[in-house]
Order: sequence, then C-alpha cells, then structure tokens
Amino acid sequence: MKKHDQDFMKRQNRLTVFEIIKHQQPISRAAIAKQTGMSPTTVSRIVGELTEEGYLLETEQVSAGLGRKSTLLAMVDAAVLSVGVELDRHQIKIGIVDIQGNVVAGDTYPRSADESAEVTLKRIGAEIDRLTKSNQIDCARLIGIGIGLPGIVDNDTGVVIFSVQLGWKNVRLAERLKEITGYDVAIDNELKVKALAEHMKGAAIGSNRTALLGFGNGVGSALIVDGEIYRGKTNSAGEIGHTTIDPNGMMCDCGKAGCLQTFININSLLSEANKIRPVRSIEELFEARRAGERWAVYLVERALMYMAITINNVVCMYNPDSVILSGELADKFPEIYEEVVELCFTRFVWEPLRGTFAIMRSELNEQGVVIGSGLMSQNCFFALE
Repeated sequence: MKKHDQDFMKRQNRLTVFEIIKHQQPISRAAIAKQTGMSPTTVSRIVGELTEEGYLLETEQVSAGLGRKSTLLAMVDAAVLSVGVELDRHQIKIGIVDIQGNVVAGDTYPRSADESAEVTLKRIGAEIDRLTKSNQIDCARLIGIGIGLPGIVDNDTGVVIFSVQLGWKNVRLAERLKEITGYDVAIDNELKVKALAEHMKGAAIGSNRTALLGFGNGVGSALIVDGEIYRGKTNSAGEIGHTTIDPNGMMCDCGKAGCLQTFININSLLSEANKIRPVRSIEELFEARRAGERWAVYLVERALMYMAITINNVVCMYNPDSVILSGELADKFPEIYEEVVELCFTRFVWEPLRGTFAIMRSELNEQGVVIGSGLMSQNCFFALE
C-alpha cells in the first residue's frame, strides 16, 4: 500500500472513531473496536491522540457483564468550535457551533441583493470577529468556517460556480474568505448542509433515504442515501427549482421561462401580487389570504399545489422513506404543512407510493443551514487532521 493510501486510511479511521464517540457517547474502546473492526491497538492509539488534543474525556467506569470494567469515553463539547454561515439573497446568518451541533452564539445580518461577493465576504469576516469578541469565544478553539449558500458549488475547490439568487459566478469563496479571516473554509449548497444537519441531529435521524425540500427564495432539494448526501457528477443533484414546468410560463432569474420555482418562490409570489396591489413582504401576502382576498388565496393555493406536485415528482424519482419540508415558506408559515400533506395524498402522490413515506417538518427550522455548515467544517477538520 502506498504511503498516501495509508495516510488516507489513518484519517478515515480517526474520523470514524470520532463520529462514533460523538453520536454514541459514553462508549468504551472495546465497543468501538467491535463496531469498526479496527484492532484494539489502533482504537487506543486514536483515542489517545484525541484525548491528548483535548477532544475527549474519560468518564466513570462501568461493569461490562462479568468481565473487566471498561472506561467510557465522551466528547468535550467546547473543545472544538466552528463557524456556521448561511448566505442568502437578503441576509447572512452566522453562528458559533460546538461539537454536538449546538449554536452557542449567533446573529443575523441584512444583506442587499446586489451586494458584491467581495463586500459580502469582508462583512462576514468582520461580523465573525465581532461575534467572537462580544461572546468571549476562545478563538484558539475555532477550527474553521462552513458556509451554505444557494446555487451550484464545487465543494472540493470552494468555488461558487453559479448562484442565481446571489448573482455570483465563478467566485473563489473559500480561498478569499481564508485570506480575510485566516480560517480554513468549507462551502456547499445550503440544502445539502441542511440535510446533513437534519441527518445528524434533526428529523432524518435513523432514515435510510431522505429527501429534503426547500421552499423559500428558491426551490431545491437534497437527497440523503444511507447517511451520505447524493451529489451527482458536479454536486448539482437536487436543483429541481429549474426543472421546466411550463415553457410558456414566467421568466425565471436563471434566464429560462417556466421553471418550477417561478410558481412557488417568494420573489415570484410577490411579483405576481404586486400586479394587483403593493405588497412588500410574504407576510403581507399571507395576511391578505387570511383576510379572504381572492387574488391572494389563488396565489398561495397555487403555490401549495406546486409544492405537492414537487413532492410527488421527487418521491417518484427517488423513492425515499422520508420527505422533510424546509425553507422560509415552511418555517414562517407552519400552517401550510397540513394543507400540502392533504394535497399530496388526496390529489398528487402516485397511488403505489402512498403510505411508503412520511412527510415531516424540519426540526432545525431556521438554524438548519448554520448548524449543518458548522458541522461540515468540523468534519473537514477531523478528516484532514
């Protein structure tokens, strides 16, 4: 075996042991060896390294049957912190995330839709600095930054290939933000990191095949298969918002006509609403619907119908056991959940697939992308160490 292959296996073994302890703590060295098939010597070496570096602690001893007592291992939650960032058209969310995915400090900052990449990245750097200082965060424990954003992302090189919502193309985000902050930076599509968060500590725990759908400023999806995010060849799997529904339909921000998201996303809904009367926010549109204004009822119910159609199409393509509804529309207006579920099972879900999957709300809601981004950064750190 070549040296680089040996180094890769060592890194993978280290990450595997770390993840087992994180999710199954407290746990013994013997139990880890049994699960992984690694030798007790290898497990002890990795545990020793992680303990020496301050990531693990040994807890009380317990009796394992009639044999020797085993020392149990647990994580030191604050030993490692990372920065999770959600970058969207109109706002930036930043959170400091611990090993268990808890946000120990965070804030939200407005962003103008036409703000350049350089201005945005400098602002992120400045706000991270302010956030850590105001919350007395020990920066020696910060191991990196993770960013989730809408669009096509090369997660290996840290380049934003194309983001309609941000108006960015070929932005070397990870490289530039590292220059600004000094921290290693990992980036990915926002729904993929949110799916990671839901899988690790949210609605997708225990699921073998989960489809996460995002309805908000855009429309997209992410698929988790056996604990891994399905990416496709160019990490663009799941971009269902730009599937064509009506070639003679409304123009999408991407330059095509009749994309699925033009029937659902917030910008399109507000654009249609403003043909009737001035509507400044999605909240105003839903208020008009609750007041029984026919045009508002039509726009919202049409959007809900297309959400149900989207669920049917995704279920037909991927046959998941769970579907998670997420995004700004689902988070801000939880009442639409019941309506979408009813539409799915009374009108749109293909008969043979009814009863084969559950439709769930996101458990992490508006924190999902920040948590997932922070955990992504930690995964990169422990894989490379």
